[in-house]
Amino acid sequence: MATHDLDLSVAVESYDFEPSSGIPNSKLPTLVYRGGLDEPVRMAGAADTILKRNMWQGVWVWSIYPFWHFHTKGHEVLACVCGSARVGLGGDDGIETDINAGDVIVIPAGVGHKKLSATEDFSVVGAYPPGQEGDITKPEEIDFEEARKKAASVPLPDTDPIYGREGPLFQYWKGGAAEMGADAPAEHEEPAEGEEARDASDINEETRDTDKSGATSEK
Repeated sequence: MATHDLDLSVAVESYDFEPSSGIPNSKLPTLVYRGGLDEPVRMAGAADTILKRNMWQGVWVWSIYPFWHFHTKGHEVLACVCGSARVGLGGDDGIETDINAGDVIVIPAGVGHKKLSATEDFSVVGAYPPGQEGDITKPEEIDFEEARKKAASVPLPDTDPIYGREGPLFQYWKGGAAEMGADAPAEHEEPAEGEEARDASDINEETRDTDKSGATSEK
């Protein structure tokens, strides 16, 4: 694990996982942004706005499945907006970590994850880069080599889901991308017409009153 301080309140934890019990995992590290959502935007509606403004899509609000699964068609961000949970990452040979409201997990395609326990009010906001999706894949339901190849072929995102074009995702995923033979994230690619990547601090004010309930709905 490596920790890099972004500012006085936010740190990034980076975890590398080898294949485990049919789970391919990834050459890209799984990232945990501790306190990645500032307190004013620890609400479902506000987090939704941040992710969409940073061009992550397919946004949903719910929990995390309580069984090992991974995605072969997309990288995933999980932003905790309410409650807390203990989450497994990387399969049986991986880690267990506690996440609380404000924490954000960026999960590369292929990395196993599941909810181990949680408070009754626990919920996360999830999303994926454009054109990607979170197919629910259990290790026992797919050939390992097929899963590995599919997950490794998923394109890297152009933006960090929380911090936009200047986020830590580029720093941490650049080395893994080179090892996979993939292109590094395009840090300075122009947004699509009518879209503009934004960071959390820019959106605090406009989303402060968006959703104060933190209510969830199943995807």
